[in-house]
Amino acid sequence: MKAGKDKVISLHYTLTVDGEKVESSLDGNEPLWVLLGHGQLIPGLEKALEEREAGESFQVEVPPAEAYGERQEGQTQRVPKKYFQQANKLKPGMATTLALKQGGHRVVVVQKVGMTTVDVDLNHPMAGKALTFDVTVNEVREGTEEEIQHGHAHPPGGAAH
Repeated sequence: MKAGKDKVISLHYTLTVDGEKVESSLDGNEPLWVLLGHGQLIPGLEKALEEREAGESFQVEVPPAEAYGERQEGQTQRVPKKYFQQANKLKPGMATTLALKQGGHRVVVVQKVGMTTVDVDLNHPMAGKALTFDVTVNEVREGTEEEIQHGHAHPPGGAAH
């Protein structure tokens, strides 16, 4: 079966940026389970997975425009420390998660830490970077009606909700 919209795939990947390993599903031995066509992956990786079959291994370089976008200048913002979970541990250059007023979270990079505020770069830490993925597709199957309704895959042994 070929991967495509509403198909669930199980895969292992290793992500490198500028030749340096950033993360790998192999480190924890658990594959990533994804429901394709529901925005769970960056667009370039999702496009590279379409039409793939179980057992395929490949490498894909995803340009910034199909990953986290180009870096945008002037994206610095001063934010009260209360919006950070571990405000007392923040250091310049560190990537952290910012709780948004309207709900949800955003990954930001700390630029400066003050007494009551933190200056952050709102660009994603990977913005402007080409990402290289080494991927092995383990399994491809039809998404269940429940998975499609929920918009994500339910791995074997995972809790349904």
